[in-house]
Amino acid sequence: MTLRDKAALVTGGSRGIGRAIVERLARDGASVVFSYQSNEAAAGDVVETVRAAGGDAHAVRADQGDLDAVRALLDTATQRLGGLDILVNNAAASEPVAIDDVTEADFDRVMTINAKAPFFAIQYAGRTMRDDGRIVSISTLNTVIPGPGGALYSASKAALERFTAVAARELGPRGITVNAVSPGAVDTDLLRSTNPPEALAQAERFSALRRLGQPADIADVVAFLAGPDSRFITGQNLLATGGYLI
Repeated sequence: MTLRDKAALVTGGSRGIGRAIVERLARDGASVVFSYQSNEAAAGDVVETVRAAGGDAHAVRADQGDLDAVRALLDTATQRLGGLDILVNNAAASEPVAIDDVTEADFDRVMTINAKAPFFAIQYAGRTMRDDGRIVSISTLNTVIPGPGGALYSASKAALERFTAVAARELGPRGITVNAVSPGAVDTDLLRSTNPPEALAQAERFSALRRLGQPADIADVVAFLAGPDSRFITGQNLLATGGYLI
């Protein structure tokens, strides 16, 4: 129970990697508020699962593409939890779109969800988070190995990595650490819906561990960065790829 008495906010926590993060932080003793966009049933299932295991979780509906909604989420979470110790920026948009097909609306939406909203969440946390807090943002291996259709996704996540580095410098004097985690191919519904089977098989072959990641693999890394044992690690981007990139 390394996170007992800690208050955590996770954006995008109703499925996939986000859900695994919520469940792991709650299992470690944190009280967790997490956001979801539209799937109320999935969010409710997460809450029930966490509470059945003796943990504490609350779901708040919030559209990551609406900055006012994100600010309301931050206020609601802080009030409900009585403060904030941990922020995990997980919510993201990642639908592949070729550069030739990108519209201005596409650009604004992805950049808002993946970069603008997390930036202002970090700003909010820096102003309100208790000393010795933890900020963890989920990036992607695609900032290093971009693929066709991933211009907006990889660029927005690259911006998030730079926000992480600068925030680590600015918030370090208060003992607040700021880090990113870059997953490789993680076996989620989203991964399978946006990649053909042959691409997944190739990812397994290229991985040193010869398998796709599981959401729990990433959640465990986040839990480490959110906990006391990572107190001297900040401004870093941990590649959790199973050895896809070495």
